Amino acid sequence: MASSTPTVEADHPPVNKHPYHLVDPSPWPLTSSFAAGLMLFGIILFAQKGIHWVFGVGLLGVLVSMYFWFRDVVREARTPGVHTSVVRLGMRYGMLLFIASEVMFFVAFFWAYFHFALYPEHVSGAAKAIWPPAGIHTFDPFHLPLLNTLILLLSGCTVTWAHHALIEGDRKGMLQGLGLTVILGLFFTFFQAVEYAEAPFAFHGGGIYPSVFFLATGFHGFHVIVGTIFLAVCWFRAKAGHFTPQRHFGFEAAAWYWHFVDVVWLFLFVCVYVLGAGELVQH
Repeated sequence: MASSTPTVEADHPPVNKHPYHLVDPSPWPLTSSFAAGLMLFGIILFAQKGIHWVFGVGLLGVLVSMYFWFRDVVREARTPGVHTSVVRLGMRYGMLLFIASEVMFFVAFFWAYFHFALYPEHVSGAAKAIWPPAGIHTFDPFHLPLLNTLILLLSGCTVTWAHHALIEGDRKGMLQGLGLTVILGLFFTFFQAVEYAEAPFAFHGGGIYPSVFFLATGFHGFHVIVGTIFLAVCWFRAKAGHFTPQRHFGFEAAAWYWHFVDVVWLFLFVCVYVLGAGELVQH
């Protein structure tokens, strides 16, 4: 029986005589789905009951699945004849569609926020109502939120620097830019954790404003963590020499994702922090 492992260069069709790659069976999509579902259930338990260990188990499952899935994809990418030009084009379309789905994910949060901001009487039931609701003290947008905005904008510059350095064959510049981007992502997560610790309102039992605020900014923070992990993996791959100026889709996809995270934060900063400071709407 002939081996199914491609033996020719990646830009040429593999031995199966077509330019497409049929992936091997993998358990990681299934385990990732179950772990992510458990993590979401853990968030609900934490918000409603204060139980946090379920979220921890789900998070651990997601991280383990990510590690093994990354390992398999990296091996696949480095197998000659697998990621042909046609396959790489399909992966680009897939990444763009994934980011488009993430955009709609955040549209739902913005829709909820502006629904209650523009019609706050739905919250209080009173004819004259304000948003944020009475008794809610919002964050100062020009304190930690502004600092985090500057951090993310700077990280967008450093990841672009890394990408251009890779294209120009500057391996040292690429590693420096990627490393700085990962560090800035960690700083963002740290300052957001400080902000949550000092929040003047609580997620649990705090009402509609804290729910919308923590869901929108918290899921964005989760995306920052995921993007930081993506870029950290790219840093180790770059150090190992996996990327070339012609073939580096893994890094390109991570950079696209990071820019998406940047743009979403700008909307959150303007709409939730700046416009939401004080009485945004009064009827």
